[in-house]
Amino acid sequence: VAIARALVGNPKILLADEPTAALDSKSGREVVDLMQQLAKEQGCTILLVTHDNRILDIADRIVNMEDGRLNGIKAVN
Repeated sequence: VAIARALVGNPKILLADEPTAALDSKSGREVVDLMQQLAKEQGCTILLVTHDNRILDIADRIVNMEDGRLNGIKAVN
């Protein structure tokens, strides 16, 4: 519900901190796929923070952080 509410106002950027943390893998995938679809339709950028490696495939760019420091930026597509 919070994600849908955030996208209603057609933001240019959506900040998502661990959006799949409390979800099982199937529900988490569905939420992330829906976020990606809605963001593309609305021209919105998603900045997603996660520890869930299973959802990295939706990323255009992956930035890794370790011990409070950025240690890698990788373009995916």
